[in-house]
Amino acid sequence: MNSCNPFFIKIGQKLGAEKFYEYFEAFGFTEKTGIDLPAESTPVAGVTYHPLEEMGIVELSSSSFGQSFQVTPIQMITAISAIANGGKLMKPYLIAKQLDENGNVIKETEPVVKRQVVSEKTAQTVAEMMEAVVSKGTGKNAFVSGYRVAGKTGTSQKLGHKGKYVSSFGCFAPANDAEIAILILVDEPVGQINGGQNCAPVAAQVIEKTLEYLNVERQYTEKELAML
Repeated sequence: MNSCNPFFIKIGQKLGAEKFYEYFEAFGFTEKTGIDLPAESTPVAGVTYHPLEEMGIVELSSSSFGQSFQVTPIQMITAISAIANGGKLMKPYLIAKQLDENGNVIKETEPVVKRQVVSEKTAQTVAEMMEAVVSKGTGKNAFVSGYRVAGKTGTSQKLGHKGKYVSSFGCFAPANDAEIAILILVDEPVGQINGGQNCAPVAAQVIEKTLEYLNVERQYTEKELAML
């Protein structure tokens, strides 16, 4: 909720390198997602991430709060979606179906579950934590009245580029029955570098307009109704 790096470091050290790496791998950060687009970047051990045999206390600590390794946006949104999907890591795709000139379906993409990364209970717990990020934590700027939003802010130093950052906000909504997952990135922001400040407000606009377009009914809390 407070995006506290020392706390993430403590969790990483309690897990230990072997267990941490097991989940890092399970969430898909050591492989391509397999999305139906050409030239997806290939993760490389020792280059884009720390392999287990090289993960000492420093690498484990920095990795635990999301720095010193590189992932693609499609890897990240796929991992976030696994939390929304009850712990199931899905294979992302762009093309849902292909039609012929008469409108007949000639090919349809079926959802593919790659693996169960965490239990449904654990995914729900993390989703509730991510909701707290938006309701009262660093992601308050992503709040949308009537829609439960689960999200996480990100502020990463760019490897090899001193003083340069990537700020981000990843989220899904509605938190209790997700329809959409969103990742907003700002590459090398000027001035304000925190994802909660410059990415979360954009995410709020995308969430609101998209869920309205999808005709997802708003569910107001008593507090939100009082403010209305």
